Amino acid sequence: MLVSERDQSSHFRRRILSLMEPIDVQTVVFHEGKHYVAQCLDVDVSSFGDSEDDALANLREALELYFEDAPADAVAKVEGPEVRRLTLQRA
Repeated sequence: MLVSERDQSSHFRRRILSLMEPIDVQTVVFHEGKHYVAQCLDVDVSSFGDSEDDALANLREALELYFEDAPADAVAKVEGPEVRRLTLQRA
């Protein structure tokens, strides 16, 4: 059976990641228009998808790619985030 280059690359990346230490980050998911947006609070990375699960899966992939080249101190831990409403006046 032939394995595509994409499958080989994906398998190789998962194998490398399994050897690395885990990085815990906080994320938020919200509905915007026709899509769901998943945003990491600890680094400035976000993604989107047709469902919450899709958005989170896409965010995971984006974060894995981000951390391939990021410095060790790239994660700025956000402690106890809370959503607050802020009302502004517009001219």
